[in-house]
This record gives sequence, C-alpha cells and structure tokens, in this order.
Amino acid sequence: MLLRRVKVAGIILCFILSLPLYAVLIWTFIDTRESLLFGHRWMYKEEPEISEEAITYHKIASIVSLAILTLIFIIAIIVELN
Repeated sequence: MLLRRVKVAGIILCFILSLPLYAVLIWTFIDTRESLLFGHRWMYKEEPEISEEAITYHKIASIVSLAILTLIFIIAIIVELN
C-alpha cells in the first residue's frame, strides 16, 4: 500500500513539474509570433517579418510536442501503476 502511494506521489510530482512545459507549448501554439521573438527582440531595430511557413512549422512542432509529452506521461502512469 505504501509503495503504491509513493508511485502515485511520483506521478503527481511529474505532472506538476511538467506543467510549465505544457504552458510554454500552448503559448507557442496560441501566440506564435511573440514566442518566436521572445528573447531575441533586442537584436532588431524594427519588428522583423516572420514568414507564414515559420509560423506554421512552429505551430505544428508545438502540437506534436504536446502530443508526445502527453503520450509519455500516459505511458509512465500505466507502467508505474502496474
């Protein structure tokens, strides 16, 4: 019983620690232009123009990353609770 509680606590801790990564990936999907320039805006005098291909690529990459992270989390839950 105690071992099962420890496993559940580990899963909850893993989920809590992965929340910032989920938040960044969702932000990247919602506001792609801003996330692309985050930390790099100081390099430009004017607002750079980002191509639609780059925006589409980053949106797809964020969705794929969210899906993979969710699958890893689900697999970890299944493995830990068995």
